Amino acid sequence: MKCSTCNEKKPQIKRPKTGKPSCLDCFFEAFENEIHHTIITNKLFNREERVCIGASGGKDSTVLAYVMNLLNKKYDYGLNLFLLSVDEGITGYRDDSLETVKQNRDDYGLPLEIVSYRDLYGWTMDEIVKLIGLTNNCTFCGVFRRQALERGANLLKADKIVTGHNADDIAETVLMNLLRGDYHRLTKSVDIISGRDSNMPRVKPFKYTYEKEIVMYAYHKKLVYFSTECIYSPNAYRGFVREMIKDLEAQRPSSIIDIIHSGEKFEIDRNASSAKEQIKKNCTKCGLISSNNICKACSLLEKLSKMKAKKVIEYEEVKTLDKENETGKKVVKIEI
Repeated sequence: MKCSTCNEKKPQIKRPKTGKPSCLDCFFEAFENEIHHTIITNKLFNREERVCIGASGGKDSTVLAYVMNLLNKKYDYGLNLFLLSVDEGITGYRDDSLETVKQNRDDYGLPLEIVSYRDLYGWTMDEIVKLIGLTNNCTFCGVFRRQALERGANLLKADKIVTGHNADDIAETVLMNLLRGDYHRLTKSVDIISGRDSNMPRVKPFKYTYEKEIVMYAYHKKLVYFSTECIYSPNAYRGFVREMIKDLEAQRPSSIIDIIHSGEKFEIDRNASSAKEQIKKNCTKCGLISSNNICKACSLLEKLSKMKAKKVIEYEEVKTLDKENETGKKVVKIEI
């Protein structure tokens, strides 16, 4: 058997996307060319743009940083690339993954900026989970993380943010929206550029790139990445949908791309009251773009403050002292 592309070398892998045998050189070239094709055909960038790469230290963002840096030089995109990381404040997880990001910074020669929940919101995820538990904690983290990336990109005066969302991620989002009845989100969930109407668009060059191929690329290229899953998301709804996608892929590898194409072809009656787009405005608290007067992040921060106020209990216990017959005061304070 020989490589299905060059028909010369002995195949070393079978591509998950096509099911065809391939040598490593042909796989690397095909992987990079497909991403380049996605970038060019969708006109994702303009020359001299400042582009932040959302870097978590995981496989997706590590390969994204490597490939974007490679293609930018190879095809002369003319982009100014930066690494941007968000420190959610998760002990034993994010602090370790940030060390990997720093290694990527040194390996690829890209500037790195780190923003933290503590500095931006006055909270860490450790503190939030301690307060609210593991119910809906991913909602808080997801909202804060999206805004933190935008605020970090604004600090760097960036034009766009590039994220490592791959084909599996997007297919999962399509199915999640279907299962929850959020059909009005289907079109946006498959958009290769989200936030087009904001001052900080988010670009997804990996939209048609399979997760398994990203792992293969990282492994055979010997890239350094962090592989531990978040300790606070073992029961996240997305995890159950991810297992469903894997089962579908095992039976039909094209299922992932088929789901994405289905989302792309989905059309909504814009005249229907439930489908009318919300008018974008500036949040009255933080000033960032929002669909409401107060953005979701600021709304969640208010909720956290109220919950903390209920947890911080101060009361006075008046006791009559037997001997002196005086009133003593005892203050008990419980803090999160």
